[in-house]
Order: sequence, then C-alpha cells, then structure tokens
Amino acid sequence: MITVHHLNNSRSQRILWLLEELGLEYQIKPYQRDKQTMLAPPELRAVHPLGKSPVITYNGGDGEVTLAESGAIIEHLADRYGAGQLAPAFGSPARVRYLYWLHFAEGSAQPPFLLKLLFDRIKTKAPVFVRPIARAIADQALKGYVLPNIERNLNFMESELGKDEWFAGPQFSAADIQMSFPLEAARVRGGLDEKRPRLMGFLQRIHARPAYLRAVERGGKYELMR
Repeated sequence: MITVHHLNNSRSQRILWLLEELGLEYQIKPYQRDKQTMLAPPELRAVHPLGKSPVITYNGGDGEVTLAESGAIIEHLADRYGAGQLAPAFGSPARVRYLYWLHFAEGSAQPPFLLKLLFDRIKTKAPVFVRPIARAIADQALKGYVLPNIERNLNFMESELGKDEWFAGPQFSAADIQMSFPLEAARVRGGLDEKRPRLMGFLQRIHARPAYLRAVERGGKYELMR
C-alpha cells in the first residue's frame, strides 16, 4: 500500500487528490508545520534527507520505494496506474503538452509566488531598526521582478486555457492536478481574481470534483499560507 507522508497545507494535498482520482488505496502519515516558523517538522528527515513533503513510500516488489518531489510523484503514479486515464499515451501529441504543464507548475509558475511570500514577510517581520531599508529592498524586488513575472505567467495561463477546458487538452489529466497548487497560491496571494475568468473557472471546476473533495476530507483542513 502507498503511504503518503502528508504535511498540512502543502503540496502533498495534490498527491492525495491524485490517488483519489486513481481510486487507489493509500494511507496517510500526517505531519504538522511548526506554528512559529511554518516549516516541516524534523521527523520528515527520517523519511527523506531533505525533510520536505510530499514523500510517498511503498513496496515496489523489489524493495521499498521512497519518492519525493510532487512532480515526480504525480508523473510516476499517473504513468503506473493512470496511463490513458490521467496521463496521455507515450509518443502521442497530447503527451508533449501534458509534460509541459506538469513541469511548468513548479518550474515557472510557483517560484514567483514563493518570492512574493518571502518579500512580503521581510517587509513585516524584519527587525524594527532595519525595517525601512528591508521594505525598500523588498518593494524594489517585487516591483522590478516578482510582480511582473506573476502578471506575465497569469496572462499566459489564462490565454492557454482558451484553447481547451483543461491545461493538457479537452480531457482532465494529472497535469491539472499539478497546476492546481500554483493557481490556488495565485488566488490567495498572487492577484488572481475575476479579471481572469478562465483561471477562476478552472479553480471552480477542480474544487467541485468528488476526488478533490474526498482528498481534502481525508487530508484535513487545506489552507495556503498568505
């Protein structure tokens, strides 16, 4: 059986959702963020040296498998259990678009949101005596690099969803599961609103999927950090 090492309010929620879409049996080993730092607990390092989530473990027949990184986990599970259902066939034209969005999510879409979270925190959490300087530096980085990249990415994604209902084509796929996290982050702290109706419609559609709702029920309260 697959064990999901699940950190609250994290990317591992996508793994639970994928497993629900695939109809696979799995068990959850929960971990809670430190309430002060919001970091993962040190216990996760006993599972994987980087101490991050998601991580899955299962017996692959030749021994225990430990796999980290949400993109790698989703691609592996979708190919192993959902080929033709949630992953386009190898060599098909749809496969190229599918792989693009599967890796765009963390490679291009997510980093600007993480930088925005970091710089926003610097502006409010820096020691009082250096706060004016910290705010000036953070504002410059946000205005000169982070916010323009977020805007460009959101415009691109909005435009691409005009081609089909889902990111990889007319059929829902694991790429949509992977893309959910940066778009949910965009809704919370990246300026995504009704001005981009296709992206908002995407979020409404995924939040209504029975498998998504089951994953939230099993994984616990799901609320991204602001």
